[in-house]
Amino acid sequence: MTVFGQDGFRVRLEWGGEGVAVLAPRCAVLVVVDVLVFTTTVDVVVGRGARVLPFASADEGAQRAAEARGAVIAGLGLHTSPAGSVATKEKWSLRPSSLTGVPGGTLLGLSSPNGGTLCARAAATGATVLAGCLRNASAVAAKALELAGDRPIGIIAGGERWRIDPARPLRPSLEDYLGAGAIAHGLRHGRSSEAELAATAFAAVADRVPELLADSVSGRELTEAGLAADVELAGAVDSSTAAPVLVDGIFGA
Repeated sequence: MTVFGQDGFRVRLEWGGEGVAVLAPRCAVLVVVDVLVFTTTVDVVVGRGARVLPFASADEGAQRAAEARGAVIAGLGLHTSPAGSVATKEKWSLRPSSLTGVPGGTLLGLSSPNGGTLCARAAATGATVLAGCLRNASAVAAKALELAGDRPIGIIAGGERWRIDPARPLRPSLEDYLGAGAIAHGLRHGRSSEAELAATAFAAVADRVPELLADSVSGRELTEAGLAADVELAGAVDSSTAAPVLVDGIFGA
């Protein structure tokens, strides 16, 4: 038994890649939460009857591997530099608002250095991986319970990365804490202290989530980059019944 693995609890919560490393060996199911915007985008795509093949890097090798599996490669939709972020104009991109009309049956290749990387790390451990967000919190909680049975469930709040340091250390983010808390709220029994506090925090502000999301650091960053529609989509709590599961490297219903 280790304290860092939150052993003894059915529902556990941690942050980032380090959280995956600690919880994955102990949990049958891992729910990755990257509200702004990877897991929100996955929810939008899967809710349309399409699928997502995530890959961590936007380099040519990763794109060729995705294309070899029949994926249509989407752009990032956002150019980020130390000076700030600016929206780009790809037809389909990591931006959820660009994908509300994606045709059913499409296999979309999405580069995601944050959420996509976490999902790949989690899947490599043998855990079943779900993509959770505010939009599908209740559906994902129910699916996690179904898949885990009486085994532990881990929730991974992705967090963001500071750009003021070349090492890009983890920046715990309000949006992912709210998303993780919304999912933990649906997993009512056997929560660790970490999961319990996140669930309680979400419940306390459940009627104010869109406002809080828009006013958060990440929300304001996207809005200033011209991506307010993505923040609005991400804040629509339980508007979706999709519960994306990663099978053979692809998220589907």
